[in-house]
Order: sequence, then structure tokens, then C-alpha cells
Amino acid sequence: MNPFLRNTLAVTVGIIIGSLINMSIILISSSIIPLPEGADNRTIQGLQKTIHLFEAKHFLFPFLAHAAGTFAGAVTTALLAVNHKKKLALAIGAFFLFGGIISVSSLPSPTWFTLIDLVFAYIPMAYLALKLVCRKQLKFEY
Repeated sequence: MNPFLRNTLAVTVGIIIGSLINMSIILISSSIIPLPEGADNRTIQGLQKTIHLFEAKHFLFPFLAHAAGTFAGAVTTALLAVNHKKKLALAIGAFFLFGGIISVSSLPSPTWFTLIDLVFAYIPMAYLALKLVCRKQLKFEY
């Protein structure tokens, strides 16, 4: 397969896998940590109106979803890419960071969560993923 097409496919699959992981964690989060009484997470408008009811524990799963989704997407991309693995894995981190910026811009959240989420959930997870993949691939080359 043409390297450009394979790399494009790797990024596309990475975004899809990362998004599926992210949404899966978000969907199960309220069954593990119940929402506060009166909170509505079914729509953006509902969340905007009731997010003031959320405690710190309610932000754990969104952070984990963002970090795990980015990590899984970057691992997938780095494994599937023919070349430029590092650039493409970091591009996945940048893609999800952009989504995180849009998310914190549209949903009010505590400043501490916004900072932790934007600083630690995206680019560091993509970097960790590429380090893991690149190191494993070097071991298999011997």
C-alpha cells in the first residue's frame, strides 16, 4: 500500500479508536460515579445548566476518557503508520487537544479541571504512546 495512504488510514483509524474509547468511558462513568441529584448530562444545554452541581469526583472519568482515548488513538496510529510515527502520534494528541479546547470552551468547568485536562490528558498521553510503541518496535527488530 502507498505509504501516504497507509499513514492517512492510520490517522483515521487512530481518531476513530480514540473517539470510541473516549465515548465508552464517558458513557459508563455515571454508572460508576452517579451524577449529582438533578444533574442532566443528556444534552450540552443540560450539562451547562447543572455542571455547578458536580463535585471533583465527577471530573475523574472525563479526564480518564480524554487521556485513555488520546493514548489509544496515538498507539493505534503509531502501530499502523509506515513512517513519521512520532509526528502522526503527536498529531493525534493535537487533534484530541483541539477537541478538549472546544469542550472546555462550550462547557463551564472548574479552572483546576480545565488546566489538568488540557495540560496532561492529550499531548503527554500521545507522547507516552509513541514512546511505548517505538520502544517495543525496536525490541522486535533484533
